[in-house]
Amino acid sequence: MKRSVTIAGHQTSISLEPIFWEALEAAAVARTLPLNALIAAIDHARIQTDNPPNLASALRTWLFANARSDNLRQS
Repeated sequence: MKRSVTIAGHQTSISLEPIFWEALEAAAVARTLPLNALIAAIDHARIQTDNPPNLASALRTWLFANARSDNLRQS
């Protein structure tokens, strides 16, 4: 599913499976952030790396790491 978001004043389209959009929306709600703000923060961290992945991959990776971190805290 492709959606348009605004990051740093620029419109971009991101293709993610619906389950990832749902997880991003839930993460934004949990952090009391607009979805675009969460995506912008993930994008900012992404572009700081030596070999940045594409944005969709960075979002999926962030969600996986976030879920894994939550699971470790619950154990």
